[in-house]
Amino acid sequence: MWLGIDIGTSGVKTIIMADDGAVVAEKTVALPISRPQPLWSEQNPEDWWNAVQESILALPADLRGQLRGAGLSGQMHGAVLLGEADAVLRPAILWNDGRSAPQCALLDAAAREHTGNLAMPGFTAPKLAWVRDNEPDIFAQVKMVLLPKDYIRLCMTGEKLSDMSDAAGSLWLDVGKRTWSAEMLAATGLTEAQMPGLIEGSESGGVLLPAIAESLGLPVIPVAGGGGDQAAGAVGAGVINAKDAFLSLGTSGVIFASGDGFRPDPANGVHAFCHALPGRWHVMSVMLSAAACLDWAAKLAGFTDVPAALAAAEQRGHRDDTPIFLPYLSGERTPHNDPNALGVFFGLNHDTDGAALIASVLEGVAFGLRDGLDALALDLDELSVIGGGSRSSWWAQILADSIGLPLVYRDGAALGPAYGAARLAQLCVGGGSAEEICTKPAELARYHPQRDCSERLHKFRSLYSTLRPLF
Repeated sequence: MWLGIDIGTSGVKTIIMADDGAVVAEKTVALPISRPQPLWSEQNPEDWWNAVQESILALPADLRGQLRGAGLSGQMHGAVLLGEADAVLRPAILWNDGRSAPQCALLDAAAREHTGNLAMPGFTAPKLAWVRDNEPDIFAQVKMVLLPKDYIRLCMTGEKLSDMSDAAGSLWLDVGKRTWSAEMLAATGLTEAQMPGLIEGSESGGVLLPAIAESLGLPVIPVAGGGGDQAAGAVGAGVINAKDAFLSLGTSGVIFASGDGFRPDPANGVHAFCHALPGRWHVMSVMLSAAACLDWAAKLAGFTDVPAALAAAEQRGHRDDTPIFLPYLSGERTPHNDPNALGVFFGLNHDTDGAALIASVLEGVAFGLRDGLDALALDLDELSVIGGGSRSSWWAQILADSIGLPLVYRDGAALGPAYGAARLAQLCVGGGSAEEICTKPAELARYHPQRDCSERLHKFRSLYSTLRPLF
């Protein structure tokens, strides 16, 4: 049995996976998020640890006792600042926080040269530059910077380590060489001594502290290096070889394509990072608000929950008077790299109701993902789909129509990164090759493009171009 833990933005997801890959238990615990100022997005790291403990203790005790290893995944880019005695110095600044745009402008040239990526406000390095410039007393106390899942590793094992895939999203990693970049660290006033050690996702990242194991009803088991949520999700979806790709439909929206080499393309806002497996890399596009837009719109329109909103949109059907929605509630990354971009409904009239707004949001998120796919400029045959937002067949068809590729929904799709984390634990402790363990889950459904969305896609893109100077 293998434990997989994913530190998401909206919640902690924990699963137990059997040796044959079957998920035999799972638990999700919701997390709060704080937005104290415009562009800000923060969480309390202690909330993550409390949710991890709650989720593990909710799993069957007999299964917990059979665990042989654990793996971690988590939201990328978050900045956990530790001082003396590993005390947390301030709330963690999250991946969808846009406050560090001024710092990005100063870091961008060095980032392109030394990491192969643009300096975007979501990344970790600009966040630390912001703290340096705006909270100098806190910056002076920083002894260590950890990413979200690696803070949980510290709580579980006492070790300060990060895997290559998560570290690549910090903007401090020389992604091609898989080492910390002295130049990028110096650019933010930090040194390698303030960074965790680096390991691969399938290597051991410590062992459970005996006291923690006892309190959680677990054996003293190894904890694998794990991965950033997208790379771990790729491991779970079997996206580990060239031309393998997936769409992740969670709080954010990601298109991720695996490869066997480092191929940066910063000009198009493409992320070029290490994979969670040794000797492999990947590229991905990221939109900051995907399923998060649907959650927001369902509340805005007064629906009792998201399923009710989806049902109303489906009953309404496809109509020419559906408004155009720009899904930039937290700014945008790929392809615009625009933290100031805003959400927009265009084309409202007296007949616009809640169902029309939901339909607009579903299509707008799909078009945002299409923008990301086009930025990757890859020759793909299909996309697997993972993430908690992947449960609606109605939205699945909208996505296929908008993206223009067949979408394959696979068993366990909603578990995503937690499942990949469990597989990394199995690779770490149980042996076997990546090709043997990281297979593609069974296909449950396949959606082929059916409608021509080109005219509405053109309007969507034109609307952003027209409004960008006003954001």
